[in-house]
Amino acid sequence: MMQLTNYRGRQVVVLGLARSGVAAAKLFHDVGAIVVVNDKKERDQCPEADELAALGISVVCGHHPDGLVTGETALLVKNPGIPYTAPPVVEALRLGVEVVSEVEVAGQLSAAPIAGITGSNGKTTTTTLTGVLLDAAGLKPLIAGNIGRPLSEAALEAEPDGWLVAELSSFQLKGTSDFRPRIACLLNVAETHLDYHGSMEDYVASKAKLFENQTAEDVAVYNEDDETCRRLAASFKGRAFPFSVTRTLETGVMIEPPYAAVRPSEEEDGAEDDGSDDDRWIVSRDGSGEARRIIRVAELGIPGRHNAANALAAIAIALSAGADPERLAEPLRGFRGVEHRLEYVGTFGGVKFYNDSKATNPMATTMSILSLPSPLILIAGGLDRGSDYMELLPIFRERVKGLAAIGETREKLARVAELAGLTSVKLVEPVEDAERTLRAAVREAAAMAGPGDIVLLSPACASWDMFPSYEVRGRIFKQSAHTL
Repeated sequence: MMQLTNYRGRQVVVLGLARSGVAAAKLFHDVGAIVVVNDKKERDQCPEADELAALGISVVCGHHPDGLVTGETALLVKNPGIPYTAPPVVEALRLGVEVVSEVEVAGQLSAAPIAGITGSNGKTTTTTLTGVLLDAAGLKPLIAGNIGRPLSEAALEAEPDGWLVAELSSFQLKGTSDFRPRIACLLNVAETHLDYHGSMEDYVASKAKLFENQTAEDVAVYNEDDETCRRLAASFKGRAFPFSVTRTLETGVMIEPPYAAVRPSEEEDGAEDDGSDDDRWIVSRDGSGEARRIIRVAELGIPGRHNAANALAAIAIALSAGADPERLAEPLRGFRGVEHRLEYVGTFGGVKFYNDSKATNPMATTMSILSLPSPLILIAGGLDRGSDYMELLPIFRERVKGLAAIGETREKLARVAELAGLTSVKLVEPVEDAERTLRAAVREAAAMAGPGDIVLLSPACASWDMFPSYEVRGRIFKQSAHTL
């Protein structure tokens, strides 16, 4: 991608008025580009429009007008969530106009090196924890990207002796061309977002773009336990620094002794117990054969095997950025996770409530259920992306006591629960107000639970059929639990 100053006097179309679009529009306006911003939402639903218009930026709302993109358009900056089938994007590609996400712009702006983190699950927890570790090490991190703050906005503040830590989705990465993080991390790959990408191949290729422009001077952190991550690692150009909860590595961050490759409940009869986390250490190895102990697994502030993997990834990134290993144990003990990710809400009537609204695919829900003691009552369901959710059948059978199913996928999830032998299954029929529907689901789940049980919101689905975001869904769940 060309330098931003090369767009002075040239037309740049920004598609989408979300925070990243507003940030991009201001950036190009500031360097003298002729900026046109377009959003399909009506003007009264675009509160940012007046702010941009006051700067002299052309804002078109309510539709995609004919002629928005022409042969004179130099660049189209697309909101990551807008599909490539949107007419302005199709026209831009037909005309040979470069289409990028705001992440590509940020990569050109940041004076600080970038640590980019992607994966199907665990991105927000790992990104947040990475920021905590780098801060404890005095390495001046700024956190941005898919986690909330536009990356290009943070890039303007990043200092050369600090780090820009970026949570990056497949949507964002698909719209990059020259983006090069100094440290790139791939946590895991699971089947998700196929309604956007069209195929698993495109989804994986989008994730892999995080590593595409790295050189031998950069670091590639990846999950050695994930088959797709291992396969992709063969093509990484950066120095490999893997992590694993099940393997002993010559170089990387691992658990010693490691967990079994398959959880005990899934092994053959007679398999030995997986052991106690009190006896396990997180260890780093630099390839020389020497192991350095970081912290006992039992001391981590976030529970669960999947969170241990997230911690390994964050440690690997922090060490690669130059953090002193001696300064990592204390922040690892103190980190309690992020909102909407296996978040303890409270105990009401002897029942514990956990908010895991950020679990938007079956793999994330499975990991969360495994992290909590059973029995539990699950609230799940949401946007229907075509999955049959049969991968949840074993975990439903082994660890779930009841299900309150909501959203477009409620009947599919109820079917899986019935096949698993659950007798407490409630289809929560939608009402006009989505908030009332979720509140009804919380009441149904609470009625199924007894003292000592857990009610877990872990939807296994995106929220967009009922709510504007998983954050809104999670906050309503928490309010509902507190007002039972």
